[in-house]
Amino acid sequence: MPDFKHLATIVGAENYFDDEAHLNAYCYDATRERYKPSCVVFPRSESDISQILKYCNEHKIPITPRGAGSGFTGGALPKEAGVILALEKHLNKILEIDKKNMIARVQPAVVNKHLQNAVESEGLFYPPDPASQDYSTIGGNVSENAGGMRAAKYGITRDFVMALRAVLPNGEIIRAGKKTIKDVAGYNTMGILIASEGTLAVITEITLKLLSKPKLKQSALGIFDSINSAMEAVYQTMSSGVTPVAMEFLDNLSIKAVEEKYKKGLPVEAGAILITEVDGNLPSEIDYQLEQIERIFRENSCKEFKVAKNAKEAEDIWFARRNVSQCINIYGSKKLNEDITVPRASLPDLLAKISEIAKKYNVVVPCFGHTGDGNVHTNVMIDGENAAQLEIGHKAITEIFKATIELGGTLSGEHGIGLSKAPFMNLAFSKAEMELFRSIKRAFDPNNILNPGKMGL
Repeated sequence: MPDFKHLATIVGAENYFDDEAHLNAYCYDATRERYKPSCVVFPRSESDISQILKYCNEHKIPITPRGAGSGFTGGALPKEAGVILALEKHLNKILEIDKKNMIARVQPAVVNKHLQNAVESEGLFYPPDPASQDYSTIGGNVSENAGGMRAAKYGITRDFVMALRAVLPNGEIIRAGKKTIKDVAGYNTMGILIASEGTLAVITEITLKLLSKPKLKQSALGIFDSINSAMEAVYQTMSSGVTPVAMEFLDNLSIKAVEEKYKKGLPVEAGAILITEVDGNLPSEIDYQLEQIERIFRENSCKEFKVAKNAKEAEDIWFARRNVSQCINIYGSKKLNEDITVPRASLPDLLAKISEIAKKYNVVVPCFGHTGDGNVHTNVMIDGENAAQLEIGHKAITEIFKATIELGGTLSGEHGIGLSKAPFMNLAFSKAEMELFRSIKRAFDPNNILNPGKMGL
């Protein structure tokens, strides 16, 4: 039997726990699935992590790195028990904000929103803003390649990672990437570690690119009779020469759910609403972008276009989008929540196919999300206590995944694969591609101790 208590000699007794309270607190994430670890360890430093991994590798003890545990696919769940490597207690510092080079160096457990606030106080800007920004960590964002509402203009986490420090399963410490803008020396190991879900190495430090903070921004809302018209407006806008910061949508089911819960006066008869935001440094930039967006919206049967005149009106416009996820439980006690993504021009076809699948299986499937980058959160709503409904829900999800792949899309735009989507990897990748993934995993982690069972590996 492995001697888990040996880890206390590395981190100190005050940072090692195997009591029921800690094991239960760290056995679940946002999926609500539960896998109990053998112990929970809070490393104090990169050196601690190196020693922990070296010991666990020698004794073939599974390790699951964990940030905030806010993921939707089970990436931080200890499927094979072993050690939860909990980073939030000690490795949560912003190490540097370099205004001259416009970069930040952070430890992995820095909360996304805390970093945003810190750099904005210096007149800088870190755009990736997942919905979980108030509590998700930068290390988790990197490990899942998180997106957010501003991805339409600014991109996703990988577009801002310049360099990483990480510990390999054998305890060796590596650097991947550089602070320099250009770097083509050697293989792109940094790129392999991004979105690897903690299966290859434990990230201990992240260097991020920052931008200058735009001086102005403004939000607007478009109301459409049909979801097809709204989706047509999305890709026409994005190819028009105007690039909104965000282009978010709610379908009719989502609108009704928010209105039932919060009574905000939303247009419950609308087929869809689009919420957009533009930014810039001159009022003329803002005006031009909004004029072009309104023109395209109205050309696609937008029956009402509202522009926020102040911060309060902007907050009201964004309320429905920011709160929709918690509202759709009016349709069922359990949601099978997927974040499929297709090329923007395929959005109308994708949503039409989802509607067909919902009717076929007699399930309610509210959809909302980041249409500016083709990322749709589709939610198959079922009674979580009904085994027959759960089976039907999984059949519907399988067909939705197949339709997504046929349209040139992907299983996940930002939530990752983890445990939840691992069974579907064979839909998206060939045998040769899956074997390539496994060979990369073996090269980094020959004893398969790091986050085993994730990503179908």
